[in-house]
Amino acid sequence: MDKLKIFSQSDIKHLIIHRDGETRLGERVNIYPHEVISVDGLKANDSKFVLLGIPEDIGVRANAGIAGTASAWRTSLTAFLNIQSNRFLNGEEILVLGYFEIDEPEESTIKALRNKVAEIDELVYPVIEKIVAAGKVPIVIGGGHNNAYGIIKGTSLASKGPIDVLNVDAHADLRELEGRHSGNGFSYALKENYLEHYFMYGLHQNYNNEAILSQIESNPKLKAVFFDEILMGAHAKGYFDEFGPVTGLEIDLDCIQNVLSSAETPSGFEVNDIRKLILMHAKKFSYLHLCEGATRMLDGRVSKLTSKLIAYLVSDFVKAHIS
Repeated sequence: MDKLKIFSQSDIKHLIIHRDGETRLGERVNIYPHEVISVDGLKANDSKFVLLGIPEDIGVRANAGIAGTASAWRTSLTAFLNIQSNRFLNGEEILVLGYFEIDEPEESTIKALRNKVAEIDELVYPVIEKIVAAGKVPIVIGGGHNNAYGIIKGTSLASKGPIDVLNVDAHADLRELEGRHSGNGFSYALKENYLEHYFMYGLHQNYNNEAILSQIESNPKLKAVFFDEILMGAHAKGYFDEFGPVTGLEIDLDCIQNVLSSAETPSGFEVNDIRKLILMHAKKFSYLHLCEGATRMLDGRVSKLTSKLIAYLVSDFVKAHIS
């Protein structure tokens, strides 16, 4: 049965690589001491940030993508927990909540996969809702971009209204309402009024269909800056000042060049472009969702660097928020 696996201290401890004279983040982070998630239980913890994993690639496969995004969570968590605890980041700012254990559907048809994604939505949003209602900032490591819907819904419900979202991505993920998958989380969030304004940054002209481009052009709630325009010298002056009081930050790792994912690209943002964006603007955002990255793909591609990249982005977000 699908469930949230809440981490114990021992779950954290065996992921830490110890060295004399050094202290790792994993030795300082907090855990949730109860078996059931509640707003009061979360409020009782002093950590501002709650780290959560959704290791699945069902949503990617439901969108005809290549499996592999389920691989990022555990390796990224290990990389993050072994960052040095020092004056720049102690670790006590973070509660490592755990991750969702998600069973495979009995059938592998597109319909079965999409039905399963809808079930994952129902698993994710109540946990996000409780985290945000407790005044915490969720940091979610995926998983496919389908999980944006559950995160947006949970944040919206806790905030008592639709929210804004910035998605740094090569793809708008505004595909048809054809059953849930990684390419239409924002479509469903808009339809169900959980998403107010949707800002897209870094879209690739080559990989967004004409129907999506027309939708962006005609809907005043949608605003996009294309990566191709950035290459030609366009500046997004004022773009990051338009967000509402509750705004989520979505970063699809396939927008970064040469990062392992189902839609890996040779042309995209450099890693330090994304780090700079986070370090300069983190305080504007009510959550961080890192998705679509992988350390191992079904087609045999592997990368040891994805986990360290995710650890950098998570630590950047926390440090920029608390500075």
